[in-house]
Amino acid sequence: MSFNDNDMPQFGGSAGSPIDYTLGLSAFFTKVYGWMAFALVLSGLAAWLTGHNEVIAKAIFTGYTPMILFGAELALVFAIGAGMSRWSASVVTTLFVIYSVVNGLTLGVIFIVYELGSIVSTFAVTALTFGAMSLYGYTTKKDLTGIGKMLFFALIGLVIASIVNLFLQNSMFELVVSAIGVVVFIGLTAYDTQKLKAIAYTAEDQESMTKLAVYGALDLYLDFINLFLYLLRFMGNRRN
Repeated sequence: MSFNDNDMPQFGGSAGSPIDYTLGLSAFFTKVYGWMAFALVLSGLAAWLTGHNEVIAKAIFTGYTPMILFGAELALVFAIGAGMSRWSASVVTTLFVIYSVVNGLTLGVIFIVYELGSIVSTFAVTALTFGAMSLYGYTTKKDLTGIGKMLFFALIGLVIASIVNLFLQNSMFELVVSAIGVVVFIGLTAYDTQKLKAIAYTAEDQESMTKLAVYGALDLYLDFINLFLYLLRFMGNRRN
């Protein structure tokens, strides 16, 4: 699947904020990566604060709080998807910001379990891998739709396997699941990037472009975070 200037549909746009479709794709991805980077910064700060503040860590990782936060994250993700057609860009953006902070609080556990150096090095490897695969997804002329469908089913299997291993607590099984997870999210990074190229052309004005960009940022943010966490299981040095 590839796009060029001749493929661009001529949307009307709103009278107050028409979109220049000659530069539309570039502007769209600038917003996507910008919001994604902002969310990663917020999550990183929230995770660092949790991992270095005993009071906050105890409040988050004791009792029913982890389950409540996990439920809140799922609710926010579904709310962002469901609210794309009915809510304003500011509401969708606010939900995304809240989600990135909540997710960051739960990610604070990595600063408790792993050494800082290995977290930083794994993040760097994740960023390079993500960047390469996202660039591939953006530039390739190959239609990745079929691969995306296979990766979706692999993702379902990955979730089921992870749940099963919560009971098995098998370290070898965990390594296998982690290896599969790395492959799945590397592939999803390329697929989601290509998918966003098609989505970008459905924007009719600046309002809808912002909402779609935030939705795209959430997609790629999830790919990045999951790839990072799976790589961390291989590369991370645990604290003594």
